[in-house]
Amino acid sequence: MAYFFKRDFPLLMQNNIAYLDSAATTQKPMQVINSISEYYKNSNANPHRGAYKLSLESTKVYDEARKKVAKFINAKSENQIVFTRNATESLNLIAYSYGLNNLGSKDKIVLSIMEHHSNLVPWQYVSRKTGSTLEYMYINKVGELTDEEIDSKIVEGTKIVGITHVSNVVGTINPIEKIIKKAHSVGAIAVVDASQSVPHMKIDVQKLDADFLVFSGHKMLAPLGIGVLYAKSEILEEMKPFLFGGDMIEYVYEQNATFAEVPTKYEAGTQNVEGAVGLSAAIDYLNNIGMDKVQTIEKELTKYALEELQKLAFVTIYGFSNKQAGVISFNVNGVHPHDVASVLDSENVCIRSGNHCAQPLLRYMGLESTCRVSFYIYNTKEDVDRLIDALYKTKKLFAKWIR
Repeated sequence: MAYFFKRDFPLLMQNNIAYLDSAATTQKPMQVINSISEYYKNSNANPHRGAYKLSLESTKVYDEARKKVAKFINAKSENQIVFTRNATESLNLIAYSYGLNNLGSKDKIVLSIMEHHSNLVPWQYVSRKTGSTLEYMYINKVGELTDEEIDSKIVEGTKIVGITHVSNVVGTINPIEKIIKKAHSVGAIAVVDASQSVPHMKIDVQKLDADFLVFSGHKMLAPLGIGVLYAKSEILEEMKPFLFGGDMIEYVYEQNATFAEVPTKYEAGTQNVEGAVGLSAAIDYLNNIGMDKVQTIEKELTKYALEELQKLAFVTIYGFSNKQAGVISFNVNGVHPHDVASVLDSENVCIRSGNHCAQPLLRYMGLESTCRVSFYIYNTKEDVDRLIDALYKTKKLFAKWIR
C-alpha cells in the first residue's frame, strides 16, 4: 500500500533514498506540486486588493483554502483559521497578542518539558516581560506525563497551559483532552502544538475544546511557508494584532487606525496564496486516503521499526511509550549521532540527528543529542530494513567505540 503512495512523490521515485525525516518536513506529492503550478499559470494575482477578475480568482482560491482547513480540523467557522508562515509564527502570535496582554506577576504558565523551542522560548519571553512564573510538567521513564504530574502543576493561578500533542523527539501522544479539561477547570487557556499530530491523525478541535491549536503545512505534504493558527472566536475577537500593515486594516488616519475583522486583522501584507493552494491540495490528498488509514499505516510501520531496532544490542531507544506516534529516537552506543547520520547518509538513508529543537527535554533525559527516525505514508518496511542494514554498517565502522 505504501509503495502505491510513494509513486506520487517524484523526489522519492527519482532518488534511491529511504527518507525517514518526515517530522522535520514531508516530501510533496505531484498533486500538491501541480496545484501550485496551476495557480501560477492561471490565477496569480494579489488577493483582497484588485476589483479585476484575476485578483478576484486569487482571492477565491485563498478563501477556499481557509474553508478547507476549517473543515479538516472541524472548526466551527473558517474565520477561526488564521494563515501564518508556520507553527512557530502561530505560537509567537499567541504569545505576543494574547500572552503579553493577559498575564501578570501573580499568574503562571505551565508547559510540558517535551515542548519544541517554538512553544517554549516565546513563553520564556512572556514570563520575563509580565513577571509571571514559568513551570514545567516532567515525563516519566517511558516518556509520558502522569496524571499526578498534570494535577500537581496545573493549579489555581495558571493562566496558560502549552502542550505538544505529539512529542517530536520521543513520539509520545499526550492526553491533551485531559490536559485541556484540567486547564479549563482552573481558568487557564490551552495552547496545543499539533505540528506532529494534524498530519498523522484525525483532529477535531471542537471535541478537544482547544483554545488555540497550531500546525505547519510543510509537515503534512504542503509547501514550506504556510502555517495555521486556530483559535476560538471569542478569543480572536478580543486579541490585538501581532503584525501591522496592508490588508489587516479597516481605516487608517494620520494618527490612528482601525482594524479589519478576524481573521484578516492577523494577516498583514500580501499572503502566501500559493502556500494556501498547496495546503488545500495536501488536505485533498490526505482526505482521499483517509486519516484513519494514515494513522494505521504509520502505527504498523512504527511497530515494525521498534521490533527491529530492539534486536540491535548496540542501540538504545528512548521513550518507548505505549502511546507512541511514528517518531523514534535512539543512539548507537558510544557513537555520536552526527557520525551515525553521516554513515546512514552514505547508504542513502536520511535521518535526523541533533537535539530536535528540544534541548530542555534532552537535557532532562541526560542527553545532548539523538538519532531520530520519523515515518509518513510513503514509507515502507523496506525503508526500515535499509535503516537496520545501515546501522549494522555503522557498528562495523565504529566497532572499537561501540559499548
